[in-house]
Amino acid sequence: MPDLFGWESAADPYPVYAWLREHAPVHRTQLPSGVEAWLVTRYADARQALAEPRLSKDPGRHSERAAHGRGRVGIPGERGANLMTHLLNIDPPDHTRLRRLVAKAFTPRRVAEFEPRVRELADRLVDGIVARRDTVRAEGEPVPPGGPVPVRHEADLIHEFAFPLPIHAICDMLGVPAEDQDDFRDWAGMMIRHGGGPRGGVGRAVKKMRGYLAELIHRKRLDPGDDLISDLIRASDHGEHLTENEAAAMAFILLFAGFETTVNLIGNGTYALLRHPAQRALLHDAVDRGDTAFVAAAVEELLRYDGPVELATWRFATEPLELGGRRIAAGEPVLVVLASADRDPAKFARPDVLDLERRDNQHLGYGHGIHYCLGAPLARLEGRIALATLLRRLPDLQLAVEPEELRWRGGLIMRGLRTLPVTFT
Repeated sequence: MPDLFGWESAADPYPVYAWLREHAPVHRTQLPSGVEAWLVTRYADARQALAEPRLSKDPGRHSERAAHGRGRVGIPGERGANLMTHLLNIDPPDHTRLRRLVAKAFTPRRVAEFEPRVRELADRLVDGIVARRDTVRAEGEPVPPGGPVPVRHEADLIHEFAFPLPIHAICDMLGVPAEDQDDFRDWAGMMIRHGGGPRGGVGRAVKKMRGYLAELIHRKRLDPGDDLISDLIRASDHGEHLTENEAAAMAFILLFAGFETTVNLIGNGTYALLRHPAQRALLHDAVDRGDTAFVAAAVEELLRYDGPVELATWRFATEPLELGGRRIAAGEPVLVVLASADRDPAKFARPDVLDLERRDNQHLGYGHGIHYCLGAPLARLEGRIALATLLRRLPDLQLAVEPEELRWRGGLIMRGLRTLPVTFT
């Protein structure tokens, strides 16, 4: 079997997933942490697993004896952070109760009301990129008679655009004051660079974020506003039984999951468009003519083709069950490989081809079942606005390096570019 966890797979995992779908669609493997887990790689099996009630989200269901490895399951915010009671780690009925509370913030109407703010953020970030005007020589470009020598400007779209856009957006939604958002950006940057682990600077960042959220919840209780944290407090005060620890954990996971997925959606999506000029031209034309339906469909295809979430978060068998012809023992971890399922030729025609005109695109990029990503409407909105803004404001965007020079942030859950150097005039 090809190496699933080597650096080459981080850059392009799809050949490995193709091999697994054909030879070992439900495959038991040892992860770099030492934990042994089942990988589910075909679309039909993945969809079944995502909706399977016998697969729990509670890490307490993990049997170390069943896993056989020396490692342990790691969940963002797990150790010493008091941030465990969130939607990624719980089952019904607690999951049903907490999701019902938070779902009010992500209704289509509430997300649509947020659109002007996201547009303002996107344009402001591009303004900053253009104003900075780092330049590189424009080799081969003609010099206009009597005019200045043309130059190209250089930027890193991850750190200057894809990262700050969702972090400020989710902070606005949570109700984090503008003067505190740079601190959140620093803490989130530490976690995204180092995968949310508990050690060193990451542990300090999680601790600081936990302390800040506890203080913010206290302040919002005294002076509530029109924001998600205030809504959670009001729900608790009206008998919904939401503790302050639960509110802090909910805010933490919405921040952590809500920004990193969108960073990767914007980064991976922009990179895919830069590698496929004909598809990029189609999207550019749609943006010019204001075809919002085409832009929305294009984001869905980018989510399918190279989505931000590579594997769904951990699941654990509560009893023996069969999946894809393999028997899963009670307590064993199961990881659904969304990136593989969305390239399954049994479900998608020409799955390795980026086709922005693809129809009936029922990808699993944001999951399936009761744990379907709650923030997907906001992430889609941010993705549509971000890509449209880049095409409108920087229409001649080009990669500044060869594709093989790019480095990817590998990990069990998320997959995205560390940097995306580009040039533009």
